[in-house]
Amino acid sequence: MKKNGGMTKPEEKPQEQARILVVTPSHNEEAYLPRTIASMEAQVVKPALWILVDDGSSDATGRIADMAASRNPGWIRSLHRPPRTDRSVGPGVVDAFYAGLEQVNLEDFDYLCKLDGDLEFSPRLFEKLLEKGRENPRLGTWSGKIWEKDLSGKVRLYRTNPQFSVGCCKFYRTQVFLEIGGFVRQVMWDGIDCHKCRMLGWEARSFHDEDLRLLHLRPMGSSKGNIFLGRRRWGRGQYFMGTHPLYLLGIVFYRLWEPPYILGGLNILFGYLHAWITGAEQYDDKEFRRFLRRWQMERLGLAFLAGGRRDRGG
Repeated sequence: MKKNGGMTKPEEKPQEQARILVVTPSHNEEAYLPRTIASMEAQVVKPALWILVDDGSSDATGRIADMAASRNPGWIRSLHRPPRTDRSVGPGVVDAFYAGLEQVNLEDFDYLCKLDGDLEFSPRLFEKLLEKGRENPRLGTWSGKIWEKDLSGKVRLYRTNPQFSVGCCKFYRTQVFLEIGGFVRQVMWDGIDCHKCRMLGWEARSFHDEDLRLLHLRPMGSSKGNIFLGRRRWGRGQYFMGTHPLYLLGIVFYRLWEPPYILGGLNILFGYLHAWITGAEQYDDKEFRRFLRRWQMERLGLAFLAGGRRDRGG
């Protein structure tokens, strides 16, 4: 192992030798999973192992996963969790992901990817993800950008901060995933991981590259309930993570001007305020919250306000 700016730099392997583990938690994805499987089967660089986790589905998701595994013995594996009646976002998704990880020794793999079961992507996705990692050895987690179908059926780019990997397709150096302690089993796990990377000196990125384009086959945040409930969960997750109120207002304003117009942003605000007023749980890591708020205030050009004394929302 080599050192790079205080970080441990892993020895790079030739692309054809790099071992990639992909884990896909899926609940009632029969309408979308076949398209994700087709995208994966077409990859120029295939993962060493892809674990399809059927998270207690009541539809044909499990059967579709089994068929993919039987067609591709050796590199696709299916796993079935006990039946349940509803989709559990946040902690439920993370639990299903870890059920997949428990099937292997993670340290046998060089890279880890958490991939959703409702995506389509280029045959060069994993080839390009590996290339990005080799171009920048400081990358800890990275991804492409999301394109989604909005409520009208129109496909559009989903705006994401370039300093975050997207939750539907998170690619990690295995070493970095272990260093950050993996995923927090709560809503906003997919923001906490990126900030933890930065705390440890790594970078988190999403790239606007055609070969890294991820087509999300339904509106973001609509997998449980509807998109408005999804935005409220987002606001509650921002509170859990420890987001500064001023930064939260920036998020709300930013999201007012995209579908669902106005109401999407207002529901984020509602979720945050409801969590604050009711004294909801927050991520129990004060050092992380201080780091987060410094980063957020720097983004707003208000670094002098960083490190507020109160933990509950302000």
